[in-house]
Amino acid sequence: MHVIGIIASPIYRTVASAFIREGTMYTRSAIFEGRIHAGREEEFFRIVEEKLLPVWKRMPNAQAVRVMRTERTDPDAAAIIMVQEIDYPSMEAVEEALVSPVRLEGRVLTDEMMSMCDGRFYHLVYSRVA
Repeated sequence: MHVIGIIASPIYRTVASAFIREGTMYTRSAIFEGRIHAGREEEFFRIVEEKLLPVWKRMPNAQAVRVMRTERTDPDAAAIIMVQEIDYPSMEAVEEALVSPVRLEGRVLTDEMMSMCDGRFYHLVYSRVA
């Protein structure tokens, strides 16, 4: 049987959905809201890619790291510069990352980056529903 056939089978979907419920993944997101100062966009995102991303990937228990740059919004949407997401296997893993020295390294770089914009950042932790 091909892998596609296994994924499409009703038995596989039932087992997979039970596993997802039991093995909940937690994602901690950083929402960067505001506006980058004119002419600083390239520098801002260079810090993200060259300095912050490697630090975020070293966070304890991090399973995946994603950074999304806003390209388009609804007319009445908040001014979101970017969203960063880090997946963790448990809430305990999130808590461990929050007290890690690696997080402090990232915070120093984040403060440097935020000096290039008017705005703020905040965090959300959420779990997968479906």
